[in-house]
Amino acid sequence: MRRKLVAGNWKMNGSLAANAALVAGIKEGLPAAVCDVAVCVPAPYLAQVQGAVAGSAVALGAQDMSAHASGAYTGEVSASMLLEFGVQYVILGHSERRAYHGESDAAVAAKTVAALNAGLVPVVCVGETLEQREAGQTNEIVGGQLDVVLTALSVEDAARIVVAYEPVWAIGTGKTATPEMAQEVHAMLRARLGAKSAEAAAKVRILYGGSMKPDNAQQLLAMVDIDGGLIGGAALKATDFLAIVNAAA
Repeated sequence: MRRKLVAGNWKMNGSLAANAALVAGIKEGLPAAVCDVAVCVPAPYLAQVQGAVAGSAVALGAQDMSAHASGAYTGEVSASMLLEFGVQYVILGHSERRAYHGESDAAVAAKTVAALNAGLVPVVCVGETLEQREAGQTNEIVGGQLDVVLTALSVEDAARIVVAYEPVWAIGTGKTATPEMAQEVHAMLRARLGAKSAEAAAKVRILYGGSMKPDNAQQLLAMVDIDGGLIGGAALKATDFLAIVNAAA
């Protein structure tokens, strides 16, 4: 059985005071050992949240990293820097990075390799736009994004990633894929993993990242190939985040 993972993506939100209150609320209400839990925070707050989650069941994640180890890359953050703050997970290829910063599938694959080489767990994001879905291109686009990453990985490394399916049309729009729609794509992604190796298909957790909320989490998480959630807006309220964690029990 794959242990479910609920990871909060705070995006570009937070402050010292708000972060302290949010993490305290999550820790206070966190049920015992129901699933893996992580918060992926803006880089300036890694040190603060590292201290805040120390000794708890909440893991620390980052929202991006460079494929380069060091050098003249102003504004970038390397894997070794993340490791110094106790980071375990790193989100790679989020739709906002792809859309606003022009990140290609090849760039996401290079970052994934760098993350794995450093001992981080990459949360590799894939997803399609509304136009692509309406054109019947979901499997081609989403599967293709994953294939580029898998091609860059060894069979052993392929089993060490986390995948997050985030239909771009369902992020921040209030629209959500039905559980059945989400399951269909997750099953396709697991088949792509299976084409790489049976171990990857069995072990890799595929998260749903399209506006999972307390009122739809239980139905989504009941699907056989949905192994957790990459949570956006609902991750900024401890009660909402905890409700999703509880739904993953």
